[in-house]
Amino acid sequence: MKRPLFMRFPGGLDRALTFSYDDGVSPDKRLVAIFKKYGLKATFNINSDLFSPDDPDLPRNGTRLSAKEAVETYEGMEVAVHGAIHPFWDQMPQEAATYDIIRDRDNLEKLFHRIIRGSAAPYGVMGDKCKNALKAAGIVYCRSTVSTEKFSMPKDWLELPATCHHGNPRLMELADKFFVFDKPRAPQLFYVWGHSYEFDDENNWDVIEKFAEKMSGHGDKIWYATNGEIYDYVEAYNRLVWSVDLGRVYNPTFTELWFFYGKQTYRIMPGETIVF
Repeated sequence: MKRPLFMRFPGGLDRALTFSYDDGVSPDKRLVAIFKKYGLKATFNINSDLFSPDDPDLPRNGTRLSAKEAVETYEGMEVAVHGAIHPFWDQMPQEAATYDIIRDRDNLEKLFHRIIRGSAAPYGVMGDKCKNALKAAGIVYCRSTVSTEKFSMPKDWLELPATCHHGNPRLMELADKFFVFDKPRAPQLFYVWGHSYEFDDENNWDVIEKFAEKMSGHGDKIWYATNGEIYDYVEAYNRLVWSVDLGRVYNPTFTELWFFYGKQTYRIMPGETIVF
């Protein structure tokens, strides 16, 4: 039996970066443009009953996007549930919370022509009732507003903490720390969340621009992924079948997976068995 054994992200990488932004507001256009400029990926959590009318003459700065604008804006990004009407799920009967989540999911799936399984909790409110409603609606992960200032992988995907809000004064300090871990180690996830209108409110778009620039261009070290891509990969990795002495592993999934075992990094293809 060899030690250690750690999951690795696609390409054998040990670090991943992701973002989560809420409400589907007009400043998301500028934020998405920044992410695309630097080759980053993000998840945008949307209230589908609160879109602005499709009226090109209406002012958009600081307002919610229209449905048409949303489809155009989030191309290449993940969209996720944020409550159809952005309610306090914990203050509603569980059936009503479940309906709000399902309605939002259904609206978004029809609008974006994709399957939606992620979420961020409105107001960051969580609890057993919220989790039960999310499960009933087929949601597999949900971001809270808890920030840990750590890079640990999630233990509870239905109450998902972030590393930090983009307004954390230690953001760039954490970015520096993210690059200096010694191998081998457990996989590291840098998870940033917020609302794009906060950059307008604080007049500090330079914060996200500088952070994005610093984190970009490191594809040989960092996997840039959406929340959902990270969830799907981790779930696939957790389906690997190991012998009890860790001398053999089988990949029953359709996903190419990576892990660090003993003293080297391995890739295991779908349907492949590796004997050590």
